[in-house]
Formats: sequence, structure tokens, C-alpha cells
Amino acid sequence: MDPLYLTLRTLTSPIAAITTSSGGRRNGLVVNSAQRASLVPTFMRVSMYISKTNLTHDLIWDSGVFGMHLLRADQWDVVRALGVRSGRDGDKFASLALRTGQTGCPLLQDCLVALECRVANTMDAGAATFFLGDVVAAESGTEGDVMTSDRFRKGLPDDLRVQYEANLVRAQEELARIAQTVDRARNWPGPTTRP
Repeated sequence: MDPLYLTLRTLTSPIAAITTSSGGRRNGLVVNSAQRASLVPTFMRVSMYISKTNLTHDLIWDSGVFGMHLLRADQWDVVRALGVRSGRDGDKFASLALRTGQTGCPLLQDCLVALECRVANTMDAGAATFFLGDVVAAESGTEGDVMTSDRFRKGLPDDLRVQYEANLVRAQEELARIAQTVDRARNWPGPTTRP
């Protein structure tokens, strides 16, 4: 693997589960691009990059809502459910306990922190879209250590590692075709469906 890419991997945020729904269809995934996006504690915002090839991307784009969940270091069940297969292949939430938030977004019942968000703005990033979200509700869950990217890579169970690494190679090959083209005119039109 490219040494520069390995260096850039150290600039990642904690592992977060992202959930959403649009038009009655729901989905989620796991990212390492979630971060705080506000310097003002009375006006909370978060941001993340979501690959354009993911179903979750399209559902967030359409509905304008998402849940961002900080995971505990032991939540491999969530990684297994949301992180290694596509929502186009079936219900990724079947094994997870959910509740519906005030925006209609599905939210995990078990996590460190659940943030319910509305999209405030977007930016095209080539292979991904940068979503900026206003936090409309926040709830603390079960305490524990945060699942960081480093903990993720070191603690990934062997059966998940095989799937994860194969998916990563496939995604990088697919995204390489669109990564260099940034559409500066692509603006989010606002929600087009209801959750």
C-alpha cells in the first residue's frame, strides 16, 4: 500500500454508524469521516463524507436527514450489520434495535451517542459528498471506550477483516474513476422525499 495513503489514514475520526431513510426505505453504513463541524457549543453541527456509490448516500441526499452514532470499541455487531454488505442486498437493520427519531430517521438504540441531523449543506468531493448537518437532537447511550479507526483496524475480527478488505479494494477501484472530478456546480436541492 502507498506510504502516503498509510500516513493519511492516521487523520481519521472515530468510527461512526450513519443511518437514514427516504420514502420508506432505510439504510445505514459505517464511516471514519464523521467529525464536529461547529465551534459554537450552542449551535451543534457535524460533517462527514459519504461515498456516492452507497445507497445511504442517495437516501441522505433525497431525505436530508441522517443519524450519526458514535460506537463503543466492542460494537462489532453494528460493524457486522452495517459495514460489510450493501443495503441493496437486503435489510441491514434486521439484527439491530432501532427507534424512530423526530425527523423520521432510524436511530440505533445501543451506542455511545446518537445525533439526529438535518442536512444544512453539501459539497461535491469527487468520489464522495461532504454533508454538513445541523444536530436537531442528541442522546447519550451506554458508556465505554470510543471505537477509533486504530481500534477498528487492530480489533477487526478475522471473518470481518476478509470481507472488509475485499470491499475496500473493490470500492477504491470503483471510486478511482470518479475521484478526480469535482462538480463545483452540484448543489443540494433540499429534500425531495420524506423519511
